Amino acid sequence: MNVLELVVAAVFGLLGVRSIVHWLRRPMESDARRDHLLYALFVASRAGLWFALMGLFLLFASVDTQRRAFTDDAARFNWYYLVLAVPAALQFVSGFLLGRDRETPPSDADTDA
Repeated sequence: MNVLELVVAAVFGLLGVRSIVHWLRRPMESDARRDHLLYALFVASRAGLWFALMGLFLLFASVDTQRRAFTDDAARFNWYYLVLAVPAALQFVSGFLLGRDRETPPSDADTDA
């Protein structure tokens, strides 16, 4: 196992914990259940992306070969890039839906008679 890969994996793990703590301390101003669900999905996918990167480096650290043989042996983990894509896509979609300005229905006081 390469020490550098383990150190980078530990840094990504700490960034994942920091991300959870940071985003859970931010107040949620909306009372809508939909927004709370999207916010929880956003926080989980954001931290999950850091943990997935940690897992990638741990997988690479488990490969014992070097140089060109490393790419051949690490190729068995190509499926793991989908694990990175899922939280990234969920983070993008939930952030987009949270940032959208939902149209509010006009109140009766705003109408001109």
